[in-house]
Amino acid sequence: MSSATFTPIKVCGLTREQDVDAAVQAGVQAIGFVLYPPSPRHVSATRAAELAQRLPAFVTPVLLFVNETPQAIANACTQVPGAWLQFHGDETPSQCQTLAQGLGRRWLRAARIPLDTQAPFDLVKYAQDYKDAHALLLDAHIEGYGGGGKAFNWSQLPPNVNAHLVLSGGLTPANVADGIRSLRGRGRTLAVDVSSGVESAKGIKDAALIRDFVRAVRSTEA
Repeated sequence: MSSATFTPIKVCGLTREQDVDAAVQAGVQAIGFVLYPPSPRHVSATRAAELAQRLPAFVTPVLLFVNETPQAIANACTQVPGAWLQFHGDETPSQCQTLAQGLGRRWLRAARIPLDTQAPFDLVKYAQDYKDAHALLLDAHIEGYGGGGKAFNWSQLPPNVNAHLVLSGGLTPANVADGIRSLRGRGRTLAVDVSSGVESAKGIKDAALIRDFVRAVRSTEA
């Protein structure tokens, strides 16, 4: 029998202390903070730093940016030591790598997958373009940037992508296990990211839903 495959979990869009604590207690590996003012889950760099101070060792803070200035990104990194960067806008490969390398940070790149299965999206080429990213976060392409609660058609992804993949977009405790099974083996490794699927309102996480989500992910490893 093959050994179980561990699936790292990131919960994104946290705004409250009790939600950070609930996610940590549930056993997640990363916590995402949205530093994009138009988002209903937006927090300032100062607020992200306050919340990140609650994280124990081995739970990684991730700072999400959308077309942000280098100065603002550098300022946020100063306030949140050890945070990974997540680029979710129109940042080019060279912009992402130059910023992250200059700040000494690991980074994720969002790949916005069309909901329309007929719309072209070459994930293999995208992975090559962003080959310096530590992982590609697969999200649904909606109006705005993320957090829309929409799932793309997982079956439309190519079978072999030379990248670490993070499945996102419309995940819930009810469907995450199916998503993991659909994508496992398509990239070098697979992780999952959830935001709206564990909320009672935008920016307000539900501790019971977080526990259910983690339990559903772990069920795929049994």
